[in-house]
Amino acid sequence: MMSQLWRDLTFLHWVVDPALVAHLMPPGVRPDTLDGRTYVGLIPFRMVDAGLGRGPAVPWLGTFLETNVRLYSVDATGRRGIVFLSLDTDRAVVVLGARAAFGVPYRWTRMRYRREGGVHTYDARLRSPARRGVRPTSHVVVRAGAVREPTELDHFLSARWGLHSRWWGRTLYVPNRHEPWPIHDAEVLALDDGLMASVGLPGLASRAPDHVGFSPGVRTEFGLPVDARHPRRA
Repeated sequence: MMSQLWRDLTFLHWVVDPALVAHLMPPGVRPDTLDGRTYVGLIPFRMVDAGLGRGPAVPWLGTFLETNVRLYSVDATGRRGIVFLSLDTDRAVVVLGARAAFGVPYRWTRMRYRREGGVHTYDARLRSPARRGVRPTSHVVVRAGAVREPTELDHFLSARWGLHSRWWGRTLYVPNRHEPWPIHDAEVLALDDGLMASVGLPGLASRAPDHVGFSPGVRTEFGLPVDARHPRRA
């Protein structure tokens, strides 16, 4: 259906009780767990050269900044995936198209990315109003280190071959494929985030993340969606 390059991606994750996020899952999907725990992810990165099918990248529209807040899911068939609570990007057309086509919660956001040597800085500010009392901004600075042998937790969080989405009363599973993520050590130099609070998860950014990683990126391809509860029907 489409191909994309995900570049200069930072993984920040916080442990949460699965019961606290179960209500945020689409029907037929539950939180996926490792050792009885699940995770909330804050993932800033660069989208590069996105295109339809295996054709050429779409000029300008195919390259943009993105930060997503996500959960980790599994459906009744055992397929593990991701549930996006928000996907913030600086391309308004991408927001409109993705929300209409697949129901994924893209939001139009002012964004900036800078790289100085191994230090990566991501900034975001929502253009639309947020929940009362929530500052709808994010500022993340990390220093990327050496590549590491992926841990069990790295694999749990990165080896995801699809996403679950609620769309017009149905739960869709959109498959994807990519090579294994190269995971690097990373040090958080600054973190001030309100995006997680803006989707109903306050307080997480006030403590250090439980998992941190960086990746130079992978190429991914997305397939056609199927009904998560009836795998043979889209």
